[in-house]
Amino acid sequence: MSELLRHLLFLPRAGSTLADRVDGIHFFIIIITFIVAVCIGLTGFVFLVRFRRQQAFAMTPHVQAPMWLEGLFIGVPLSFFLLWGVMGFRDFVWAKNPPAGALDVYVTGKQWMWKFAYPDGIGSVGELYVPMNKPVRVLITSRDVVHSFYVPEFRLKQDALPGRYTEMWFQVKRPGRYQVLCAEYCGLDHSHMRAEVVALEPGDFEAWRARQKSLPEPGPGEEPLVVSGADAPGPLAELGRAVATRKGCFQCHTVDGTPHIGPTWLGLYQREESLQSGERIRADVAYLTESMMDPAAKVVAGFNPVMPNFQGRLSPQEVAAIVEFIKSLRPERPVPPAAQEPTYVPVRR
Repeated sequence: MSELLRHLLFLPRAGSTLADRVDGIHFFIIIITFIVAVCIGLTGFVFLVRFRRQQAFAMTPHVQAPMWLEGLFIGVPLSFFLLWGVMGFRDFVWAKNPPAGALDVYVTGKQWMWKFAYPDGIGSVGELYVPMNKPVRVLITSRDVVHSFYVPEFRLKQDALPGRYTEMWFQVKRPGRYQVLCAEYCGLDHSHMRAEVVALEPGDFEAWRARQKSLPEPGPGEEPLVVSGADAPGPLAELGRAVATRKGCFQCHTVDGTPHIGPTWLGLYQREESLQSGERIRADVAYLTESMMDPAAKVVAGFNPVMPNFQGRLSPQEVAAIVEFIKSLRPERPVPPAAQEPTYVPVRR
């Protein structure tokens, strides 16, 4: 039934689990509205035939509908609108919260190309390689103007904004190549800003990743992730440490929990922070990025707004590398003491 509706509505195949949910609510709304439209049309036709004017000067009698009937005419359509809103909100929340263990990929839009970077330091241009049947979270930003990362077969479309990260996640159902487009007009070559999602079997994906790691230099269609001073390619977190050192981040932030001019980075990722405004915020990717681009927007309580603005001073690749470095700084959990063998004391009888 779903495939038939996709053909009738000229929709591309559903290539992800998100596409199934989007199509589900889409088809439900279309079917309900079609049934209601047919019922209204048939009712109007019956009324036109049954209650047509018999004489030229016949007077139309006044009809007073009971309150329960008026309530029915208002309540039934309203209930459907509320139901559609609940279904849409449920799917929105689901699409914004990736499951644990999702593969993170940093996506950067630039006139007129898409670049992809993985936490282990490899990257590509124009081709996003992902494993099949594994959740993939894309953290999307732009290096120049507003773009929009659009994969029609995934029903996924998310704006790419300069200076901040937006995110979505998807899980590919079958191997293949899926077209990526830019859905926001971004300049003269907007229509040429294309890429592909290449979905591979898990074993093939790991083999591809191993080949990329073994390359001494960036391969065809690839480029270094951090282009302004990293000594050598490596895991993104290590590149983040190098970028933070070059940019002087450690003059104010520590990585061992020691209090300093700015909040410590140890355990900062996903930690709830109290702000000077009295609000509380979770230090996720979006907040960490905003803190680099506009540090005075949300100042942590107990600290002075002395951090400089890094808007235009950090490339998206460098921002992604610093975020990955902060994510890697997790406090060590205390090791529980080894279970002691029970001591048996002989009892004299």
